[in-house]
Amino acid sequence: MKSLLKILLILLTIPAFAQDDDVLTPKDVRVREKIQAARVAYITDQLQLTPAEAEKFWPIYREFAEKRSQIREQLREMRVNADPNKSSEQRDKELVDRRFNMKQQELNLEKDYSGRLLKVISAQKLRTLPEAERRFRQMILDQIQRRQLQQERQRNLQDQQQKRLQQRNN
Repeated sequence: MKSLLKILLILLTIPAFAQDDDVLTPKDVRVREKIQAARVAYITDQLQLTPAEAEKFWPIYREFAEKRSQIREQLREMRVNADPNKSSEQRDKELVDRRFNMKQQELNLEKDYSGRLLKVISAQKLRTLPEAERRFRQMILDQIQRRQLQQERQRNLQDQQQKRLQQRNN
């Protein structure tokens, strides 16, 4: 329960952010670090990892997550850098083929790391991992959405106050 409270406190301190370019500001780095800390706490809590399991689990999981991220980044880059000289049909077919190749790479990676993780945690805990990851991502998205709505409400309120002030002055 204490770790769940820590997660909620961390999430409440995470500001919403949108990345327009590839340059990370110190604030963005801090936000990512907070999100990572919250992820560790949440998944550790959801999988009910013992301290001994967590000590062995997290280095393997981080390595897996980094490699998975690299594969997904390759797919994103591939979409952006599609050859404009090819016909639309050719580009689409090439992207479909490459996407399946990347998905296969991701599946192979998951198989490899599942085997490694099964040496550290039980099959039941490993089976719970994807759902815990999904719930955490959804929590972060919900948090960002709530903050954006809150900011929008504040801007609308400020706009209304500004209009009232202008009407009084006229």
